[in-house]
Amino acid sequence: MTKSHNIRSSIYLSLTAIIWGVAFVFQSMGNDYMEPFTFTSSRYLLGCLVLVPVILIKTFHPRFLADSDEIPVKKVPVRLTVTAGVLCGLALGAASIFQQYGVKFTTVGKAGFITTLYIIFTPIFGLFLRKKCHFTVWIGAAAALVGLYLLCITEGFTLSWGDSLVLICAVLFTIHIMLVDHFAPHTNGVLLSCIQFLVSGIVCGVMALLFEKPSLAQLSDGLIPILYTGVMSSGVAYTMQILGQRNFNPTIAAMIMSLESVISAVASYIAYAAGFLTRDQSLTAIQILGCAIMFAAVIFVQLPFDKLKLRRH
Repeated sequence: MTKSHNIRSSIYLSLTAIIWGVAFVFQSMGNDYMEPFTFTSSRYLLGCLVLVPVILIKTFHPRFLADSDEIPVKKVPVRLTVTAGVLCGLALGAASIFQQYGVKFTTVGKAGFITTLYIIFTPIFGLFLRKKCHFTVWIGAAAALVGLYLLCITEGFTLSWGDSLVLICAVLFTIHIMLVDHFAPHTNGVLLSCIQFLVSGIVCGVMALLFEKPSLAQLSDGLIPILYTGVMSSGVAYTMQILGQRNFNPTIAAMIMSLESVISAVASYIAYAAGFLTRDQSLTAIQILGCAIMFAAVIFVQLPFDKLKLRRH
């Protein structure tokens, strides 16, 4: 794995975190127009549609949006890719739904903190898969956890029903990260992303028809949130996640993506100042400190300590 590959992966994952962070604003807006299953199904089906023309172009022009490790669509192992897409789609859809419902029964601060616990769950899960991490990763993860606490928790921490739902969401996002880490190097990233969106969209759509009352009026009123979360947060960001995680340490990838909490805090404040959100989104001094610790942790975990140690000898 080359240095340029690591840099490219870090850029992909950083952009993913930025897009996801801003998406919190649009997800909050979307909840005003429709129920969780309807909204989740709409965004993922749109994300799937966005990637269809990209896949068609890559089929006839394999070099389009490809890196040195990308598998051309024509040569991709179909059975493995479909299996990966179904498994990733089920994990992604389940995690998103638990998050959407959990937020309805707990505060946004707690939900943000608990969701991003995947930065701790990922290396723990990795131990069961015999994926060892450098000790600096554990230090960085612990520091990031402290930063997330300062950023998101503004009241006493108690585990309510909503907290429990979001905790399950964090576990499911961890499983999704591990699945992507396992399948991404052996499949075409864009095709895998498209299949997972289709699976998530269909499953959530069926649940919406069974338990909710979706309507064209809801989709029309909530079109802007659906467009952003469907095109940018789903179609673009999740595809960059898969491309970024290709042959990249999943724990470090999780830490980079966890910066979405910092971005969401900044984006929500800007949205509030611009009048898009009515609830005060100001950052306290403690929350700003949490942002700083988060950024420092992500930078720390990517420093070349092994090379520095070799130079000493």
